[in-house]
Order: sequence, then C-alpha cells, then structure tokens
Amino acid sequence: MPKLKTHRGAAKRMKVTGTGKIMRSHANRSHILTNRATKRLRRLRKSALVPKVLLPNIRKMLPYS
Repeated sequence: MPKLKTHRGAAKRMKVTGTGKIMRSHANRSHILTNRATKRLRRLRKSALVPKVLLPNIRKMLPYS
C-alpha cells in the first residue's frame, strides 16, 4: 500500500499532544483587533482542543502524527 500524504494545511494549523489529543488555535486574532475587547483577545491567545466529532476527519488529514 502506498504512503499517505499529510494535508499540509492541516499540519500547519494543528498539533498533536502527547496523549493524542489535537490542539488548534482560535480564529479572529489576525487584524482589526481594536474593535475587540481585551478580555476576548486574552481568551483567543490560548489554544483549544478539536471537538471529538471532527477527530476522525482530522486524523485522516494527519496520518503519521
């Protein structure tokens, strides 16, 4: 069976933790940040877990991680 290719866009956006969970960063953090509350921007800094429903699709995109 041939090797599977990693989806490069997904690989750049998500990281797999040591326990196998997948971390992602929040959206709405790139520009025009003056309109957003400081509290919201602080929360957006932290990474988030990918929901369980999406894990099968993302595992297909990241086959060797």
